Amino acid sequence: MSMVASEAETSDLTCKTTCSLTDPTFIWYKDGRLLTTKTIENNQLHLQTVSSEDAGSYSCAVGGSQHLRSTARSLGVRYPPKSISVSISHSGEIVEGSSVTVTCSSDGNPPVKIYTWFKEGGTSPVGSGQNYSIISITADHTGLYYCEAQNDHGALNGTVMVSVKSRSSSAVWFAVGGGSFLLITVLICICRINRKKRRSDKHGDENADPNAKDDTYAALQPRSSDDVYQTLAVSVSSQVLPLDL
Repeated sequence: MSMVASEAETSDLTCKTTCSLTDPTFIWYKDGRLLTTKTIENNQLHLQTVSSEDAGSYSCAVGGSQHLRSTARSLGVRYPPKSISVSISHSGEIVEGSSVTVTCSSDGNPPVKIYTWFKEGGTSPVGSGQNYSIISITADHTGLYYCEAQNDHGALNGTVMVSVKSRSSSAVWFAVGGGSFLLITVLICICRINRKKRRSDKHGDENADPNAKDDTYAALQPRSSDDVYQTLAVSVSSQVLPLDL
């Protein structure tokens, strides 16, 4: 048969014997180990302020007959939720359109069965249950969420921050990055074309015919003496050569 106590209460465990003893000394054990830190008055083990650490299996014996221990009795301690933990399923950056689940867990006795989810700034719950899922999340879901874990002896809150990155931000970064890449590609192509053109012009100059006539003389055609003189004068002026007529 088990015993039950609530946290922060006072509880007394009593040891009885059928033997007729004069002023016996009683010894107490918890989980098979001798208790030396608790208050023992006559045949009672006094738990001044019960805590969850007091839960366990208790037995007693009469001094001098420690080998004759009583049957062990289990003490259960009821307490409100403790050590609440809130986690988010999505690792890394949360982008609009993703699905996100937040999970709440807590230690309590009896076990926590009521979980309620709230969003900071709101007055009504946004969900219930140990898990709260948001399907196709948007930037409007960004905010601080808190979970309330509750059992018959109390409640405790835990929080988690949900930050959602807008798709428009991602699109802008993609456009800027893509535009930069395109611009760099175009500049590289222009440089390559100009380099190729310079090499082609240089190659053409090296292969030119050294016996080819100068364009100035190739332009001479049978015309009137005035025209010839005018043509020669212009040609000589442009070539800066002496000319005797």
